[in-house]
Amino acid sequence: MKRPSLWAIVIALIPFCAMCFSVSAWDRIYPMVLGLPFNFFWLLSWIVLTSVCMWVVYRIESSRTAKPEPRGGERQS
Repeated sequence: MKRPSLWAIVIALIPFCAMCFSVSAWDRIYPMVLGLPFNFFWLLSWIVLTSVCMWVVYRIESSRTAKPEPRGGERQS
């Protein structure tokens, strides 16, 4: 098993940091977004965005581990 690339680790940490460490930035404000309190909206948004980040990580890692296709004239045995 290969180690993940640095970019994959950084992108995977974005949702974690956004959900855990940003709470103090907006904790004192009580606005409503789409009828939801902002903190609830923020966390629900990051649940969806986590899937997007993980898809990007998957694409990065799958391109790193893809085996090159054989050329047209070469045979595999």
